[in-house]
Amino acid sequence: MPNKLTKVLLLAISCCFSSVLSAQEKENKAKDSIPAGLVIEKEIVTRKPIDPLRPAKAAFYSAVLPGLGQAYNKKYWKIPIVYGALGTGIYFFTRNDKQYNRYRDAYKSRLAGLETDEFYFDSQGNKLTDPRISDDGLRRAQQLFRRNKEISLLVTIGLYALNIIDANVDAHLLQYNVDENLTLAPHYELNDIDQNNKFGLTLNFKF
Repeated sequence: MPNKLTKVLLLAISCCFSSVLSAQEKENKAKDSIPAGLVIEKEIVTRKPIDPLRPAKAAFYSAVLPGLGQAYNKKYWKIPIVYGALGTGIYFFTRNDKQYNRYRDAYKSRLAGLETDEFYFDSQGNKLTDPRISDDGLRRAQQLFRRNKEISLLVTIGLYALNIIDANVDAHLLQYNVDENLTLAPHYELNDIDQNNKFGLTLNFKF
């Protein structure tokens, strides 16, 4: 009789313990679960509208005023670079043009039969018997500075055009689609048969 009573008590205790564990497990699951009202059924991706005229606007602004297209694209750090490059080109053009005019005026004075150009005088202003630079030297100096002046002008024009191209390309890249629907990722695989490594690129596109 006592053995039967003990078995009944043990069975009752086991049932109660199992019920308690089951209730706790259900309670934990209820806490960890997300309420139905908070479940996100569909991901909504907000994309900025594409302005097809933005690259043309940026290029036009940079053509009107260098650096304005970069400001339009909010690339303000490029503006000092633009003006520094153009300023350097203009400086060398002006310098070579000044030197060219200097030697040209002296050569014209020689052709007129005058001996009054700056090369007929020393640093103290004393008249020299023979000029410091001959007529042939004046001609060669004109050729040199005229060539340098033309190169400086071409470089300045090229930098001006580069400023326009940079603004246009930047405007294109600012609207470039880089969302997760189009991904390009490196791919690595180890062949289990010959133990060779395989490298490549994986292109994924989601409709």
